[in-house]
Amino acid sequence: MVTGAPAKMLDRREELTPMLAQYVDLAEEYDDAVLLFRVGDFYKAFCETADEVARVCELTRIEREDSTGTYTACGIPVDNAAKYLDRLLDAEYRLAVADQVEDPEETNGLVDRAVTQVITPGTVVDDELLAAGSNTYVACVTRGGGADHPDPEFGLAHVDVSTGECAATAGSLADVREELARVAPAELLTGPDVDAGGDDLAEGAMTTDYDPDAFAPDAARERLTAYADPARFPPAAATAAGALLAYAEWAQGDDGPLGHVNRVRRYDPRRTLRLDATALRGLELFETHAGDGASLFDTLDETRSALGRRRLRAWLRRPLLDRERIEARHDAVEAFAEHTLAREAARDLLGEAYDLERLVGRVTRGRADARDLRSLHATFEAVPELRDALADAPELAALRESLDPMADLRERVDAAVVEDPPTDVTDGGVVRDGFDADLDEVRGVAREGREWVANLESAERERTGIDNLDVGYNQVHGYYIEVTNGQLGKVPDDYTRRQTLKNSERFYTPELKRREDEILGAEERADRLEYELFTDVRADVAAEAERIQNLADALARVDALAALATAAVERNYARPELGADGAFVEGGRHPVVERTEPEFVPNDADLPKGTVALVTGPNMSGKSTYMRQVALCVVLAQAGSFVPAQSARLPVVDRVFTRVGASDDIAGGESTFMREMRELTDILHDATDDSLVVLDEVGRGTATTDGRAIARAAVEFLHDELGATALFATHYHDLTELADERERVRNLHFAATREGGDVTFLHRAKPGAAAASYGVEVAELAGVPDAVVERARTLVAEGADGGDVANGGSPDGSSDPVQRTLDDLGSAEPGRTGVTDPGDSTDAERETLAALRGVDLAETTPIEALNRLNELQRRLEEDA
Repeated sequence: MVTGAPAKMLDRREELTPMLAQYVDLAEEYDDAVLLFRVGDFYKAFCETADEVARVCELTRIEREDSTGTYTACGIPVDNAAKYLDRLLDAEYRLAVADQVEDPEETNGLVDRAVTQVITPGTVVDDELLAAGSNTYVACVTRGGGADHPDPEFGLAHVDVSTGECAATAGSLADVREELARVAPAELLTGPDVDAGGDDLAEGAMTTDYDPDAFAPDAARERLTAYADPARFPPAAATAAGALLAYAEWAQGDDGPLGHVNRVRRYDPRRTLRLDATALRGLELFETHAGDGASLFDTLDETRSALGRRRLRAWLRRPLLDRERIEARHDAVEAFAEHTLAREAARDLLGEAYDLERLVGRVTRGRADARDLRSLHATFEAVPELRDALADAPELAALRESLDPMADLRERVDAAVVEDPPTDVTDGGVVRDGFDADLDEVRGVAREGREWVANLESAERERTGIDNLDVGYNQVHGYYIEVTNGQLGKVPDDYTRRQTLKNSERFYTPELKRREDEILGAEERADRLEYELFTDVRADVAAEAERIQNLADALARVDALAALATAAVERNYARPELGADGAFVEGGRHPVVERTEPEFVPNDADLPKGTVALVTGPNMSGKSTYMRQVALCVVLAQAGSFVPAQSARLPVVDRVFTRVGASDDIAGGESTFMREMRELTDILHDATDDSLVVLDEVGRGTATTDGRAIARAAVEFLHDELGATALFATHYHDLTELADERERVRNLHFAATREGGDVTFLHRAKPGAAAASYGVEVAELAGVPDAVVERARTLVAEGADGGDVANGGSPDGSSDPVQRTLDDLGSAEPGRTGVTDPGDSTDAERETLAALRGVDLAETTPIEALNRLNELQRRLEEDA
């Protein structure tokens, strides 16, 4: 990654032109960033940096030559910079944007430049670089208690610089890592004492080194004081928040506090339903395993504004624990569902709402233009109508009262700013006539002068007799009277030549020159005065930032609640009843799958508190979908949503744990089985009797005997030690015996029917254990070659005698003949049928047996296993 000052320029610093010397100085100061240096209408980069920027952005490089030599350069057009900046950010570059901080027309010599903004993946504020309905966070982790403390506290803070949302908490390193998974920051700062054992704390986040002095507790607390009382925060959290805000100020190029970050919040993750990274991934709340298709959020998102979209996302990421708050959301959703006219009117009006949170951020940073203020006005204008719409639903009175009409600001912006203003606030045309008397007077002078000029052409044609005489204007020569060469003999004596063209001459008169000076002077004064008036109005709006943010919060809640009601009405969701005796769902459905499967089969769930339901049945029969839909009903209910069911009585759980699917971490050196065991470890350490646990196929990645033992022990621990409510899917059918041994273990299976060689999956959950797994039939449905399928059927039949029919004929519960053979060889007894007595074995057979015992299946890939078996088979054949 090429950043900093180009070596070629550093070697010849004394010979550089003043502009290139300025570039080198700034590049050295911001040596960890790509410097984009404003030159005219382009942001330029030079030498090695230009090569890198051109490669990433697919730009053409040019050779720039001056008295000191030849340099490679490339340029990003200022007016179309967003798409190129986005590419550089995606490539994880930090960008230092150096703008001209002097007016070139008022400067003799080199225009001064300074870095006005550092842009990183976590500090982006431009709308063109941000996803409208998502937060973009930069987070900070610090360590408290000193480097040698045996049980240190860690602080975590995160801020969305574009919206002003900022929060901080503290806990163990494991707590911080889990919380970072929920925050999902784009960028992460870590204090100098933070050592995560070499592991990445936040997956996918760009890590940033920042000034270690900012992490000093006293310095961090002092910085935090400008935003909130540090005494409200645990020490480590205060340090994290202070250091993070110092970084955010630096990145935005601000000398003082960020005006829109006015509510730094302390929070405790334990006061919301905790969903770790595994649960977020396993339940596909925001992203699907395949990376395409609909997530739960996509399915539920009926919001009409960016404000509502972010709020709905936050509610799903942090469902509630407080019963009263949950039921208050359910009440509001029910009111919106029952009052159709109010709901639809509200949604139509919310579609006109702009993103107030990001707008107020730009306003307080002094970067809002006139169109931003008109966007604020348009949103304010919709509020009175929105209040009227909600008046039809008395149950929503409190929500209605939270909507501030912002009448004073609405009127001030409307009186000041024209309806369709230009983007550039320095070129005039922004402020309405009648807003300011001085501006009206200056504009009057300019207007009168332009009217005089407009009449000059006809007057001069009449006076001079030159029928084709023209009066015009250009920015270089000002106002002129143009006469063609053939009419030059008629030019009066009071005309003074201004410019000679090929076929004509241009002149001015003393009166035209006087009027020109008058017009241009008035226009310049008007532009200056307009800008001053605009910045005054913008400052008035910035002073009400907290009121605007309160309105944004209210609009976000209205939008999210109306969206949940829309989903409930259109998809026949039911209001859940909250209880403490377990999860009971009638006709439950998977909210995502049912929208893509028109013949989705609903299922009931009967899970008294502390029940461990062992779910058996064939693959593809619906086990995983069923377990996820129960968990999703719980998450939706605690987020405030109705649930996809005919009726539901659900508990308020403290955590939802999942272990579903198979994945590895090759880069991290973890096999699928090790990953599975780590996830199981987290569950068995952290689950409580108020948790919901979803486990899909524990113990698959190792030898059958070991895997079955781990699965059984896990079930017993969940039941005996934790008392957690759990859904446990397994193909180890002998585990179903635990229903006879443990009071709260019950069996649940998904049925299938077989006619001849065809299997039909009923997708219906029923009490009791499954009769078969139908693994070979599923392989056939998947398209496995016929020869393999028939051979598998033969092997199953050969192993069925005396075995467990429910598990495909294996006496020990394994449906895999190869695995069964390995297990038999590994535990053979002298004289056992089909197995040679070790005492009578040949050397080759004994070596083969030892080699088989030494195979570590958890760390062996399928192709390695086949190659190993082929080698051992060849050895035995040679011996025979």
